[in-house]
Parts: sequence; structure tokens; C-alpha cells
Amino acid sequence: MSELQEVKVPDIGDYADVPVIELYVKVGDTIAVDDAIVTLESDKATMDVPSEVAGVVKEVKVALGDRVAEGSVLIVVEAAGAAAGPASADQAADGGLKPALPTAPAAASHAGAADADYDMLVLGAGPGGYSAAFRAADLGLKTAIIERYAT
Repeated sequence: MSELQEVKVPDIGDYADVPVIELYVKVGDTIAVDDAIVTLESDKATMDVPSEVAGVVKEVKVALGDRVAEGSVLIVVEAAGAAAGPASADQAADGGLKPALPTAPAAASHAGAADADYDMLVLGAGPGGYSAAFRAADLGLKTAIIERYAT
């Protein structure tokens, strides 16, 4: 049996009355986790509010221009597969269904000698890259920095 779940406004900071400026769903729409439901606009930023559940929208509790705060109910969703979840887990435990495991690509082999031997390799300096490289060198590690672009 399906379960109705409310999707609420997440923590949006210290804002109490934030207007809804866009509404992306309507009753009957099928949504997935992380699909945008509404866009809220504060005086500093706009934010899309994602869905926390997948399923079919049964009720929309807000309209364009409504003001919401943290914890306000946006929509009511009939959760997809709420009853199928435990049955699938039981079947997997019994050996009926086994989850597919991703396969790793085969490791490449190298028969030649190494051109250089380092204890630490820093790919790109970036923020903190030079700091990490210098710290490793200060600790006595043989360190190499590889930059993305020629200087």
C-alpha cells in the first residue's frame, strides 16, 4: 500500500517569509528524488527546493506568490514503491534477487622501469596544492607537483 508523504521547505537560514516565484509541479505529476518542486526568492538569493521523495503528486499546498518558511508543507506525494521496498530486500536476502555489482575496469600493466620515484604526487596546485606539496616536502617525502597547463 502506498504512503502519503509531505515535502516541506528545508532549512533556508533565518528567513521567515520567502515568496514562491516558480512552481514546477502540479497534481498528478510523477516526480523523482531531487526534482525541483518550487523556486523561492529571498532578498539575497533564489533557491530551487528539491523533492525528498519519489512518487506521484497528490496535492500542491502552495501557489505562486505564497510566502513560506522552514517547515512549511509544499506538496503531498504518494511515495513510489513504498510497499515494494521491503519485499525486494527480503528476496535479495533469500537469494531470489541479487543486486548488480558494478565491475571495475581491468588494471593496466606496465612492464617498463619507472622514470621517477616519488612518495607523494600533487596533481595541480590549486588552493592548497602548493601548501600540501611543501608540507609533504618539509616532512621528508619526495614530492612532485604536476600542473595542468604549461607555465
